[in-house]
Amino acid sequence: MTSAIAGWRVLVPRGGPWGRAVANRLVERGAIPVIAPLIEFAPTEDAAELAAGLERLAAGDFDWLVVTSATTVGLLEGVEVPATTRIAAVGSATADALAEAGLRVDFVPSADFSADALVSEWPGGAGSRIFLPQSAIAEPTAAEGLRAAGNRVDAVAAYRTIGARVAPETVAEVRSGGIRAILVTSGSVAREVAAQLAPISPGTVIACIGPRTAAEARAVGLDVDAIAERQSIEALILSIIHSAEVRP
Repeated sequence: MTSAIAGWRVLVPRGGPWGRAVANRLVERGAIPVIAPLIEFAPTEDAAELAAGLERLAAGDFDWLVVTSATTVGLLEGVEVPATTRIAAVGSATADALAEAGLRVDFVPSADFSADALVSEWPGGAGSRIFLPQSAIAEPTAAEGLRAAGNRVDAVAAYRTIGARVAPETVAEVRSGGIRAILVTSGSVAREVAAQLAPISPGTVIACIGPRTAAEARAVGLDVDAIAERQSIEALILSIIHSAEVRP
């Protein structure tokens, strides 16, 4: 399937299963993905707290497991989640990662793939015991919102997000205009784009996955050209296609 971005070289800022999934979608649209991870994930600084939480999860101490990123799924490897514990995923990409790991998904918000939507659509009612492993720099939206609804939430830092050095040739390609679009998937990615890739060649489409990420990108000086209507891979790619279609 070709599109307005056919032949475009598009920077994909994360590797792993997510990066491969994005690359495959771009190829389907005729684009050329350039996977250049700008962030990577490191172990939590409090491994004991995470281990204790996972042990309690396996023991059936929680009514719900809330997973807010595909990165967290890898940390669940080898953990037997009891049938009595339901699983919520913040979005489709996270739900897909859980399914690939052999874990069922009981709830995904429909209005938007975000922590705000997860809280507003929460199906568990009040009084649930919830385990929430997440990034050490995660916004408190999910934990605070679920607590405000009357639930007991154990939020633990499951991993750290740190910057990854981009190859000099990729930096040169961005600055020369060889990269036609850059995908920005989080505030962490936005900060690394600004720090490592600027000055970005005029005309390069900077596409953000949702308004919050767009706000963070603008805050670090990036000119945002496209914002995905939903926090999903498909919506992000459609946003750069739309931007390409309306350009003179």
